[in-house]
Amino acid sequence: MKLYHRENYLKKIRGFYHETDLIKVITGIRRCGKSCLMQTIAEELRSSGISEENIVFLNLDKRGYKSIRTSDELEKVIDKVCVSEGIKYLFIDEIQNVNGFEEVLNAFREEEEYSIFITASNSYLLSGELITKLTGRYIEFEMYPLTFEEYVGMKKFLKIPVDDSEEIEFDKYIIEGGFPRTLSLSDPEEKRMYIKGIISEIFQKDIRKRVKIRNVSVFNTIQTYIINNFGATTSLTNILNDLHKAGSDITRETLNRYIQVLVDAKIIHKCERFDLKSRRSITGEQKYYLADLGFYFATNTDNRINYGPVLENTVYIYARSKGYEVSVGRIGKLECDFIIRKAFAEYSYIQVAMTILNSIETENREYAPLESVRDNYPKYVLTRDRLIQRRNGIIHANISSFMINGSEFNSGV
Repeated sequence: MKLYHRENYLKKIRGFYHETDLIKVITGIRRCGKSCLMQTIAEELRSSGISEENIVFLNLDKRGYKSIRTSDELEKVIDKVCVSEGIKYLFIDEIQNVNGFEEVLNAFREEEEYSIFITASNSYLLSGELITKLTGRYIEFEMYPLTFEEYVGMKKFLKIPVDDSEEIEFDKYIIEGGFPRTLSLSDPEEKRMYIKGIISEIFQKDIRKRVKIRNVSVFNTIQTYIINNFGATTSLTNILNDLHKAGSDITRETLNRYIQVLVDAKIIHKCERFDLKSRRSITGEQKYYLADLGFYFATNTDNRINYGPVLENTVYIYARSKGYEVSVGRIGKLECDFIIRKAFAEYSYIQVAMTILNSIETENREYAPLESVRDNYPKYVLTRDRLIQRRNGIIHANISSFMINGSEFNSGV
């Protein structure tokens, strides 16, 4: 089976293929492509001359291995299947299914004969004993559903027609989302049902098994609320007030816990506010972005696109997939849609809008926060405009073209 190579992630991992002292942890929401990424890594190892006998796959969600639940059972299976000489490349899918897996992996890692790759669908994996028992001995790579660049690239790879109009194709991407399996589904209702099924699967496998949800109805209400209000500036107080008006009264603690559950399950991502002057995060208000816009369009019958939050969401996920940390920025009294950073204080500033060409007031509003920044880091205004302008060294770019070219934020367009 030919696999679409997701270079955004492969280039981050390649330098660690043969490292036996670091466990490679691939996290990400269910169905975003973690298993296929591991298969692609194995494919590259074979192409480099690694023997098939030295490449071992254990999918703990599949028949033959799904009954493995204890550390002893996992250790016995690894000993049974890893019998070749030299470095064994061990790939374990959905490792969180096994209680106490950390000690087993650490023991095999210490033998220095295993290059270990594991996947998990949620951050519970990294919130418990793995951190304390494997501190400094693992490296995490977080995956996301397809970006627009990957969406078009995978369509071409699968020989699925791509519209000649980039704008039309971008709107398809927005509505359908970026879960790879949806590309092979031609019927829009099938795509919708598949994505709704992912939400249900996450709840059953990643949430209910690990978190006590006393009131499923209230949890679903909160989940629906967050999904329907993605990209909006909000606070716990605002959400509690809105839920109260809708007839759902819960405690602040319960709301906070349920939102964290959604974050841990990677259905949503919290984007905190960052004050440029103090270089500190601002507590209280934040925005939540969806792991995939398909969650919104699959759970709502109205397919009209509210481009404000939608474009922000696509830029947020795109930046995260490229390895940037992302915050909502405050610059004095002004607000910048995103301040992103990579490595040591390599900042970029981004404003996102549908257009800046409809009025001078709109143009000034989008440029003002960026023009108030006095440093020399890159500054971007991303819109759907095709007519690109120049102003005070700020880069104006078309969003879909920027993404389809795989552009980075620190190197221009």
